[in-house]
Amino acid sequence: MRVRDTAATLAGAPGRRLSVTAPGKTAFVTTAETSVPAPAEPSAESESVGTVLVAGAANLAISVAKLVAGLLSGSAAMLSEAAHSLADTVTEVFLYVALRRGTKPADEQHPFGYGKESWVWAFIAAIFTFVAGAGFSIYHGVMTIIEGEHTGNYLASYIVLAVAFAAESVSFAKALKQVRGAAKQWNTTAGGYLRHTSDTTVKAVFFEDLAALAGLVLAAVGLGLAQVTGSEVWDGVASIVIGLLLLVVAVVLGHSNASLLVGQAVPQRMHDRIAADLAGVDVVTAVPTLFTMRIGPGEILVAAKVDFADDVPAGDIETACDEAERRLRDTYPGIRYVFLDPTRGHGGQNG
Repeated sequence: MRVRDTAATLAGAPGRRLSVTAPGKTAFVTTAETSVPAPAEPSAESESVGTVLVAGAANLAISVAKLVAGLLSGSAAMLSEAAHSLADTVTEVFLYVALRRGTKPADEQHPFGYGKESWVWAFIAAIFTFVAGAGFSIYHGVMTIIEGEHTGNYLASYIVLAVAFAAESVSFAKALKQVRGAAKQWNTTAGGYLRHTSDTTVKAVFFEDLAALAGLVLAAVGLGLAQVTGSEVWDGVASIVIGLLLLVVAVVLGHSNASLLVGQAVPQRMHDRIAADLAGVDVVTAVPTLFTMRIGPGEILVAAKVDFADDVPAGDIETACDEAERRLRDTYPGIRYVFLDPTRGHGGQNG
């Protein structure tokens, strides 16, 4: 039986261990229950959905208020902020779709599930932020500097900016709470969690809300300088800086999702712990090759060549494979599939 055929079989029989025969060798393949969540994200799906919904509702209301204030005042920074919030609102829709589509169960055509589809939609959301948010803000800022459009009612703009800052703070607080809670479970910092998490939806909401708060401050500064100096250049400069800020966020999120889509390994610390757990099984003498891949938010695949002691009978190797799977799942419940290939000891790639 080929490994591809085995993977399809495993999708319909989670928790089952199979012996896969290939020319010259036998691989013992184990798979964990597909419903087990990642260690740091035991309720990540429901909490992420709540975070996305809160952010989406806040951004929709804010975008309308900013648009009205921008049209009344003629401020480039305010109109840029309206585009920013509208882009964020559409982004939340994409992120919601990502959360729902990524949880579809495995089937014959997709034996490892649909987890990676969530990163496809999150990548599309990042592209939309780049085009709609950053593109409009930079363009409108440049046009304001060139044409010197007059800024009208400052008071309305300041009121909307203050209300928007309060609303964005609520959304950001929820995202920050989720990030800190997950980071605590991972025994790492919030920054470390954001760098390594495979839940790119909460990462997107966190960075977009942070950028929104920074953008509001920039818009207020631009308006203030334009009002004090009488030069609309400051308003245009603020709009351009807001666009560049959105550009940075879009690039960071796009790169993160692209890396996961092409088959990202787990962080080195987790990789080393997996290797140590496998090598710690009594009859294992070495783990010359170990590969890991994230196959969905909080879901991991492990494949390794394992050198067992030469005098160990086949039955004991099967028992050792069960023990290896138990150790790995006890440490990282997000590990859904474990593929172990008994191999003779020789130099190989452990990474």
